[in-house]
This record gives sequence, C-alpha cells and structure tokens, in this order.
Amino acid sequence: MHGIANTAQAQAWNGYEGAHWAAHQDRWNAVNGGFDQPLLDAAALRAGDEVLDVGCGAGATTRLAARAVGPGRALGLDLSAPLLARARERAAAEGVANVSFAHGDAQVHPLAPAAFDVAISRFGVMFFTDPVAAFANVARALRPGGRIAFLTAAEPENTEWLGAFGALDGVLPMRGFGAPGGPGMFSLADTGTATGLLTAAGFHDVRAERVQAYGTWGRDAEDAARFMLDSGPGRHLLDQVGADARELARTRLTERLRRHETGDGLRLLGTGRLLTARRQA
Repeated sequence: MHGIANTAQAQAWNGYEGAHWAAHQDRWNAVNGGFDQPLLDAAALRAGDEVLDVGCGAGATTRLAARAVGPGRALGLDLSAPLLARARERAAAEGVANVSFAHGDAQVHPLAPAAFDVAISRFGVMFFTDPVAAFANVARALRPGGRIAFLTAAEPENTEWLGAFGALDGVLPMRGFGAPGGPGMFSLADTGTATGLLTAAGFHDVRAERVQAYGTWGRDAEDAARFMLDSGPGRHLLDQVGADARELARTRLTERLRRHETGDGLRLLGTGRLLTARRQA
C-alpha cells in the first residue's frame, strides 16, 4: 500500500474493525444493501464506464457497478486488507471479471489522472482527516465532466440503530457517541458542510438528497443486539466498563430492539445523504 494519511483509520480497518466486517460481510450488506439501488441510480452508470469505488470494503458495490458498466471496469479502493481479501474472493467466486481492487488511502493514493468516468461510495467517504484533499484527489482521477455519487450517513436522530443505542445512556460511556463532527461516521451529516467540502475540492453542480432504507440487523432482538455490541463502536464502549455493566447493556439493548422484530428479521430504518456532483469540464 502507498502512503497513508489516515493512520487511525488504517489501524482500525486492518485490526478488529476490518476483521469483524470481513467475517460478517453478508450481515453488513444486509444492513446497508437497501441503499444500493439509490446509489447506482444516482451514479447513472452506462456500459463502458470506468468506475472508482471509494472505501469499497468487501466490494459489494464494486461488483454491482462492474456488472452495470460491462465492458467497462470497476476499481475498488480501500484501506482494509482483510476486507479487500474478501472482495477479491467474492468477485472470483461470482465470476465478475471486469473488477479489480487496490489497497490504499483515497486521500493520498496515486490514482491515474482522468482515468474514471464515475466515482461512487457507499458510506466510505466520512472518515478522512482532510476531506477536501481526499475529494480533490478523487476529482483529479475523474475525466473532465466526470461525476460522483457518494452515500453518507445523514442526521443521527433519524437513524434507528443509533436511537436504540440511546437506551444504553447511563450504562455505557455514551458521551459524544453519534455526534456529528469529523472524521467520523457523521462527519458529513450536515448538508451544508458536505456540499461545501465538495465545492472546495473543485466539484460543481453539487447536490444533496436525503434517502432512507431499511436494513436487516439480525434474526431477532437478541441476535441483533449481540451483533451491534460486537462491532467496532459497540466493542469500544463495552471495553470501558465492567462485566455487570456489559451484561446490563446487552439486556437493555435487546429490550429496546424488540419493537423492531418482524417476520423477516430485526429491521431498522437508516437515513443517508446522497451527494452528487461533477468535475469541471
């Protein structure tokens, strides 16, 4: 991998967080997959397009893009070696030949200039220490008039999984958890901040659209609570308290999630922001 600017993110996504997502890639796709079609619709992919998938993770959106643009190609770029290993395995297993993956930090990775028609991302662009530099690097990789479609987390108050975590206030150290700010999950939640950063990076015709989709977090409340608390943010909170508090947190979260059980699993509504723009022609 080339130089890294986002060292904390590299450590997380090549450590526990990356290993967890790689081991549970199908579950995370069940959580986030409802946003795939809105993202692809916004990207307006065409046959022959060259696509860059920023923060591609295990490559679900990269593979979807590759299928949409054949005989064009899709390149997935990510910091996480464990997730990229899964991405390559799954692409080979599914016979998606017009896809490739690169290990790198999108903020500084030496992307070929004017090599891509479209850049996409499903929740992969909220973690840059210098988002203007990162978006400018992506802009340079686009052909004149090239377009982006980036899906980011939107306002925390309309995200049901985060609302469920609110039941743990007083049990776990929830100070600042889910608060907007960067770099982090909600760093681009404010529309003005997000569009301003893209404009500063050289994009024009910048637009933001609020989108919502349900995700399946588990078979039932117990399964979903276990999954949430074993993920990176949940594990970070649990590591700061003793065994009694950990058990109480699991019980309270399970109780809070029961209202979301359905015949198709534990489903929670997520809220995202679709950011679209073009590079100057």
